[in-house]
Amino acid sequence: MSPPPPPNAVLSVSSLNRLVRDCLESAFPLTWIGGEISNLTYATSGHVYFSLKDSSAQVRCVMWRSRAQLLGWRLENGQKIEARALLSFYEPRGEFQLNVEAIRRAGQGDLFERFLRLKAQLEAEGLFAAEAKRPLPEFPRHVAIVSSLQAAALRDVLTTLHRRAPHLRLSIFPTAVQGDGAANRIAEALGQASVSGCDAIILCRGGGSIEDLWSFNEECVARAIRASAIPVIAGVGHETDFTIADFAADLRAPTPTAAAELVSPDRDSLADRLDRLHEQLQRRSERALADRLQRLDWLGTRLIHPAERLRQRQQEVTALGLQLQRALQAKHDRAQLLANALQQRQMAARPRLDRLASRLEHTAYRLGKETAGQISACNGKLNALAGGLKQFDPHAVLQRGYALVIGPDGRAVRDAAALHPGDDLAVSFHRGSATATVRQVVAPPEAD
Repeated sequence: MSPPPPPNAVLSVSSLNRLVRDCLESAFPLTWIGGEISNLTYATSGHVYFSLKDSSAQVRCVMWRSRAQLLGWRLENGQKIEARALLSFYEPRGEFQLNVEAIRRAGQGDLFERFLRLKAQLEAEGLFAAEAKRPLPEFPRHVAIVSSLQAAALRDVLTTLHRRAPHLRLSIFPTAVQGDGAANRIAEALGQASVSGCDAIILCRGGGSIEDLWSFNEECVARAIRASAIPVIAGVGHETDFTIADFAADLRAPTPTAAAELVSPDRDSLADRLDRLHEQLQRRSERALADRLQRLDWLGTRLIHPAERLRQRQQEVTALGLQLQRALQAKHDRAQLLANALQQRQMAARPRLDRLASRLEHTAYRLGKETAGQISACNGKLNALAGGLKQFDPHAVLQRGYALVIGPDGRAVRDAAALHPGDDLAVSFHRGSATATVRQVVAPPEAD
């Protein structure tokens, strides 16, 4: 709630209206208000605008679309209602109004509250779940009707079924539809119809006040509908009337007559459809027969007498025999030509011994001559190499009185500086060898 304005403050119209709205909405909780509807308007947005009046006053009301969709019946001018509303103030126009949350017909408050509580309870249990709804049979043969024998709605249902589907077998399970104990009798009749071998059940009753239709708002009826082994279509009251049975049924019809129309296929439509299907079947049969006759004619042209077929096979065998004989003869001729060619090549490749002997003798003479020349050349080259080798022979130097000194490391000694006193030396002469020990090393004089 907005804080009150300070004393002597000047308020704008918007501020004043906002303060009034806050005061109203915080001071009054949701309240039931009774009166008569007037100035009713259904806006294109789905919102509903009307005035609620009595003998001496009226108040503007608005019911938003989200709430109006849950109403279940249509408001009209002059209706006596009770509205559960929140007091509010429409600031742009400075008008006092009611934001309506729910509406019930006047005098039906307690019953309506019971209806809402039971509806919420059963809905929470999943009794109205869409996935639990069973589809109606497309072509039922036996339909059960649960209604009062004195109800005008029953006559409407029977008239509609006889007009649309006179072939349907009907079973009526009479029951009271109003008054004390009617709900239990309706539930019992639904149980009997469920095990009667029917394809579907029509639960019907004409329109009336909420008190008149209250038997269809009892919990036992809703549970009997869901316990039924076959689909149940509810046609209770007028289009604007909603009962617990409507929510529990597999399908709701706006009126009993509509329920009969929904459960029964139209005979004329079925006859027209049957005629069309018969024409399609006849056309397809004629076309299929024509196709088969045409194929039969084509196969007849291909049909050959066994004797003719045997004669054709004999001709084919004879032709194949001649073809084989020609092929064998051609192969023999090719083989003969190949043999002759090979014989000619063999004769051409046979060696001439007299020519080969003369050629061999000439080749041997040339080989001997060339071999002797090469040996003489090699001997001369060998003697020259031997002479050069003798010049580098160390033994030839030893013959002139020189000696070969081998140091401790096994190498020839070329420099006295490489020796040390006490080193053992091996000395080789032209003839024989000796060992020696170094006593003194004399270094060579330095060059100037």
